[in-house]
Amino acid sequence: MVRMGFRLILEGQDDISVIGEASDGVEVVEMVRRLQPDVCLMDIRMPKLDGLEATRRLRQTPGNTTDDTKIVIVTTFDLDEYVYGALRVGANGFVVKNSGPRLLIEAVHAAAAGDSLISPSVTVRLLEHLSRPSLAENGSAAVKQLSPQEHKIVRLVARGHTNNEIAGQLTLSLSTVKTHLSRIQEKLPARNRVEIAAWAWERGVVS
Repeated sequence: MVRMGFRLILEGQDDISVIGEASDGVEVVEMVRRLQPDVCLMDIRMPKLDGLEATRRLRQTPGNTTDDTKIVIVTTFDLDEYVYGALRVGANGFVVKNSGPRLLIEAVHAAAAGDSLISPSVTVRLLEHLSRPSLAENGSAAVKQLSPQEHKIVRLVARGHTNNEIAGQLTLSLSTVKTHLSRIQEKLPARNRVEIAAWAWERGVVS
């Protein structure tokens, strides 16, 4: 029923086509490898293979044939630890199942555009709960490499702000924000804004 609801929501968009639907984790991995979609909505709890292991397998595919497929985790509040694990093995964002149609559509659009969307209602709760920074981590070399402007951007990313919101708050152009994010990813290193957010909470950059 959940998959049917998601399909109806997504197929109602002129620029989104649903090209496959899987009933278990093993089928997800096979289908993504075969169809190579732009975006895969990945549930955490599935028969045969959970979303964490399915994400890990797709990110470790020989030849990286599925690297271009963005993986958006779909979760519920009581599975935060599993979501965090999935993000760390290569997922690009996550939404809560009851977030509503608008956020689901935004998450797919963001992922397809190479960005990441994290449900605002979960961002701080999830990362703050799972982060236990130490003094040693606070003084890490990576933290010191960031410029004052990059520190500001990292903190806003960790709070779940979009690129447009960051640009507005810091009076920067959207292209400048994207350039800063690329440099931040290289310095940390991080594969996407989700990993930037996790890194910030882990090291106490966000207060």
